[in-house]
Amino acid sequence: MRVFSKKQNFFELFDKVAANILHAATLLVAIMEHFTNLDNWAQEVHQLENDGDLLTHDIIKKLNKTNITPIDREDIHALASTLDDILDFIWGTAARLAIFRMKESTKEAVIMSKELLTTVELVHKAIKKLEEKNYSHMQEYCIEINKLENKIDRVFRDALGHLFDEIKDPILVIKWKEIYEHLENASDKCEDVADILESIAIKNA
Repeated sequence: MRVFSKKQNFFELFDKVAANILHAATLLVAIMEHFTNLDNWAQEVHQLENDGDLLTHDIIKKLNKTNITPIDREDIHALASTLDDILDFIWGTAARLAIFRMKESTKEAVIMSKELLTTVELVHKAIKKLEEKNYSHMQEYCIEINKLENKIDRVFRDALGHLFDEIKDPILVIKWKEIYEHLENASDKCEDVADILESIAIKNA
């Protein structure tokens, strides 16, 4: 058994997962800013979501076949599952833009998607620090992720207030409320990833 290669393999897979999420979050910002060809954009994000599913399945499969892991087995499983959740909500956002036939973006949607992209960038950086066992820097990224989640949550509340106060079409209110909720849920899952990483840091520091 080459234990070292097995340990490295998990970290490499996590890095690929995080990079894939980053790609999807980048596309989501472009969608919100340009708001053209929504079906095509959504299909691109869907492909990334499919790729993410394959990577997650690969992690779980290797976890089931490996006796010795670089970090606790439950942490590997939780991290893989929660990273996948981030991508699911990003894909859900893009899909709803297309399915609902939205005609234009909103200021709040652009802000939330950009802040989410920044958060995902930090998640990717934190995953790299996990591989390096640089737990102090990893925790610094986790703190920033938590701050951004709070910021996105405030924008989310303001966005809902704007919807109910200024949008007269109740169907449009329902559509944007669901889209905002997916963006906010993606942010929440980033915070969940940060919590898992902080737990790993405490166990292994």
